[in-house]
Amino acid sequence: MLAYYLHDLSPHLFRITDKIAVHWYGLAYVLGFYLTYRVMLFLAKRGLSEIKPEAVADFITLVALFGVVLGGRLGYMLLYNFDEFIHAPWIFFLLNQGGMASHGGIVGVALFCLWYSRKHKISWAGIGDTLVCGAPLGLFLGRIANFINGELFGRVTNVPWAMKFPTEMLHEDFYRQGGQPGLIPEGVQHSPDIIAFFEQYRGGRAELETVLHPRHPSQLYEALGEGLFLTLILLAIRLKCPRLPHGIITGLFFILYAIARISLEFVRQPDSGSEMILGLTKGQFFSTFMIVVGAAFIAHGWFFGKRPVEPAQA
Repeated sequence: MLAYYLHDLSPHLFRITDKIAVHWYGLAYVLGFYLTYRVMLFLAKRGLSEIKPEAVADFITLVALFGVVLGGRLGYMLLYNFDEFIHAPWIFFLLNQGGMASHGGIVGVALFCLWYSRKHKISWAGIGDTLVCGAPLGLFLGRIANFINGELFGRVTNVPWAMKFPTEMLHEDFYRQGGQPGLIPEGVQHSPDIIAFFEQYRGGRAELETVLHPRHPSQLYEALGEGLFLTLILLAIRLKCPRLPHGIITGLFFILYAIARISLEFVRQPDSGSEMILGLTKGQFFSTFMIVVGAAFIAHGWFFGKRPVEPAQA
């Protein structure tokens, strides 16, 4: 038998008290915003942005708050937790409990950019062409944080690089795969805590590994497909073709992200209680609309889009 890696990473970078800690997920957001800022500043200094270099920092700050955070949170409430949200709307503000949707964040960013473009009288699609070259780095880091947290893991598999996630014991699929209820007490939520419980009260790691199932580390697949590779592709096109009409690169982002998300969802375990829509997971279903949006951006850009002026040589 293969000795699969047992996930034992803590979601906390470090703890201050039992209730106060610095989380890897929060660090991923901050670093994601910073890297997006650096990419946008890089492009702005080369004349490849509708936003001037001196305005990039303010833009990123605003888009992070009103686009990513509020849009991502509202998207999660509406798309994945609607029943609880409609009965207790105040849970929207409980950000410390987690719950962000990438589709909601993307819509939030698009709407904020629309407002920003009208306020400053610049091209909405032009802003998008610059932003999408750096934003996938935030998606990359977010998926890495998902992996560290042991959440959003993949389906059961026997590939050599499969991993065992103790947090699967909190997921309904654990019981569908034959897992027994009541193996861990209520309130034990993270991989190190589950491992520590088994080491103290049960048969240690050996027993734990016998009840877990090897799964795809789908968070890492998504980090590469939806994040790193997407940034490299779009940034290369932006630098190689500086006079593409506004909207083309934005459209490519929507289409390529959707293709990556739909493809990789086939190896990702759907969330507990998540219903299928027309045979697709919710992530796949919502991503199909992004292909239509991307095609619309490309068509509008190709036939009606404004071409940027030739950038000055750096």
